[in-house]
Amino acid sequence: MTASFVGNATTSIYDSTDLTSLSWMEQRWAAWYIYIGNPVLATGLASFLLHEIVYFGRCIPWIIVDAIPYFRRWKLQPNKIHTPKEQWECTKQVLFSHFMVELPVIWFFHPMAELFGMRTYEVPLPTLRDMLPQLAWFFFFEDMFHYFAHKALHYGPLYKHIHKLHHKYSAPFGLAAEYAHPAEVAILGTGTILGPILFAAYRPHVLHIATVYVWITLRLFQAIDAHSGYDFPWSLQHIIPFWSGADHHDFHHMAFTNNFSTSFRWWDRMFGTDSSYRAYRKKMRDMKGKGKAERDRVEQQLLAEVEAEGIKAEAEVVRQASGEKVKAT
Repeated sequence: MTASFVGNATTSIYDSTDLTSLSWMEQRWAAWYIYIGNPVLATGLASFLLHEIVYFGRCIPWIIVDAIPYFRRWKLQPNKIHTPKEQWECTKQVLFSHFMVELPVIWFFHPMAELFGMRTYEVPLPTLRDMLPQLAWFFFFEDMFHYFAHKALHYGPLYKHIHKLHHKYSAPFGLAAEYAHPAEVAILGTGTILGPILFAAYRPHVLHIATVYVWITLRLFQAIDAHSGYDFPWSLQHIIPFWSGADHHDFHHMAFTNNFSTSFRWWDRMFGTDSSYRAYRKKMRDMKGKGKAERDRVEQQLLAEVEAEGIKAEAEVVRQASGEKVKAT
């Protein structure tokens, strides 16, 4: 670290810290807070930039993949390719939510984090050993919260006025991960940030916001990949059997009544909300000895039936929410 940096730090929040003993990354962390000069502003700016860079940075590869016909062999719904116009319309809604819903919350995250005992500007940073159990808790809690909140959003009025926007695309794509009504962004986003807040409140001054940044990055990767519409042989669900992945969530956008979880499959399995999905997968496993043409034909037929049933189920939820009665035949 340069002498000038140490000199500037002597009148900062790091007066009692020996900055020369820190790692390169920890020095950069301290330098950011010293440069901005206001911890609230520094945390808010870093948090929002992280979200935007990771979100759109992860979406770009999927936009490129969508534009290359070679990858269609791994696309779950290969006949549904979204146009640049559709992707731009999606992007505008996502940006609206980011700036009008997420930015105000992110901007005031620093005082809330410190209120609940989370470390922010402090150095040294946590080790990987410190992070892993915390990240495991965040994944578990968010998945549980998301399952029940997502299921609630399929209830009549909540679906019609809030969640229906997200179901505009029966074949999702990466950018559509946060294509949602502002209220839905707030509701489901609560599960992402409430896990760290509860942990910080239970164990004050243990959790560091750097761990939360790792968690946000992993959560964004998970959400975008689940909406990518692609199932590669190397996709994580083929390595971790209980991981949901794109195959699991893509089916939700078609079937409407199945697969409500995000990261893991166990809540859907426990509550029987993956019955149609498992029946579909079983039928496809039974077709393994058949020729590719026949397998493709049967799969397209099964998925067409699933999507038709999903459209009917969605229409029924909207009808009930509107107070309409079934006409006698």
